[in-house]
Amino acid sequence: MKNYKENKTFNKIRISIIWFIDLFYAPFKKFMPIQTYRYAVCGGSVTVLGLIAYFIAYNFILDSDYVYFWGFTMTRYIAAYVLSFCVSFPIGFFLSKFVVFSESQLKGRIQLFRYGILQILNIGINWSLLHLFAGYFGFWATPSQTLTTIILAVFSYFFQRNVSFRTTKGREVPSPTLENENLRF
Repeated sequence: MKNYKENKTFNKIRISIIWFIDLFYAPFKKFMPIQTYRYAVCGGSVTVLGLIAYFIAYNFILDSDYVYFWGFTMTRYIAAYVLSFCVSFPIGFFLSKFVVFSESQLKGRIQLFRYGILQILNIGINWSLLHLFAGYFGFWATPSQTLTTIILAVFSYFFQRNVSFRTTKGREVPSPTLENENLRF
């Protein structure tokens, strides 16, 4: 999508998403900058979408305990996770690139590669922390996953802000707002 900045339909969708998210920013204004707020809303939405996709895949799409795909055998719950990941990954990248970190000047393919690396790291860290909290420390599974999710959300925000979608060093970029957009509806 090389000329997305000139595409009016694309920009209307992007601006509409930003406008809707920013409608609810006022109560959070004292506690967090707009970029952090947008990240929380987008990340939370993608997390919920991923959980819904997992639920649908596990309960309605996959009907066997084992799924065979391209020579791999997966359990039903892992296959549901893979399908959920295939839904949440592109939407999460889109929201991160065009809504939360739109001021980044890095090339899209570099952003995508780094975003993908982050997702791989998150899978490994999630697995490790869940085993640490639930397996080693003996915490209940749901609170362990909740704590792990919070840790990963904070880690992911800083990774994306400073690595995946970073801006040029020494260049102070204001947080994106609708006021400095050049598009009228």
